[in-house]
Amino acid sequence: MTTLTLVSHHLCPYVQRAAIALDEKGVPFERVYVDLARKPDWFVTLSPLGKVPLLKVRDGANESVIFESVVILEYLEETQPVSLHPADPLDRARHRSWIEFGSAMLNAIGRLYNAKTEAAFEREAEAIGVMADRIERELAARGNGPWFDVGGFSLVDPVYAPVFRYFDVFEREAGVRLLEGRERLAQWRISLAQRESVRDAVDGGYAARLREFLLARESAVSERIRKLSTVAA
Repeated sequence: MTTLTLVSHHLCPYVQRAAIALDEKGVPFERVYVDLARKPDWFVTLSPLGKVPLLKVRDGANESVIFESVVILEYLEETQPVSLHPADPLDRARHRSWIEFGSAMLNAIGRLYNAKTEAAFEREAEAIGVMADRIERELAARGNGPWFDVGGFSLVDPVYAPVFRYFDVFEREAGVRLLEGRERLAQWRISLAQRESVRDAVDGGYAARLREFLLARESAVSERIRKLSTVAA
């Protein structure tokens, strides 16, 4: 019998992708958390890049380790029930392209919350707006529906759910609103937030942990959080 263990970090958006996909496929798995600031020796040994997620695959006495979230998603697609990729090869390729775009958007979010000055923050915010406009056009071209693909929930959806979760916290804690005015994107965002697998991909302490992480960046976003907290008090 094959057993799966997802090596995780509480805030990692790439871990969330794998957790959502596993849940959607109905695959049982164990979840183990590591502190990336104090990486245990066993984790350093297993992770060539020193990053999460890792998926440990044990079959009897044999154990293999898969790293990188997109590779994990594809492995699950090839080995587990409930396909989340479309059947058509061209559609699958297009989905994979938009998965890469989702990774680029996470990188842009990282640049945003690390921007030290308001000028740098505004540049990154503008870049994210351009990316959001591109997603809006793609969603409009695909037709009406609650998910990225009109055919149903796909592997693209777990990739963007953590993106939107960042913006939930940005809006609530820092008053940063970068996605407004995009109807299709807003519908998709709401649908993902309501999906059980998306809600269960993080624990109840996620928002507070992310807030503390953002404050520690000592960035323009950190300052916005402090100002909003002062006003609220």
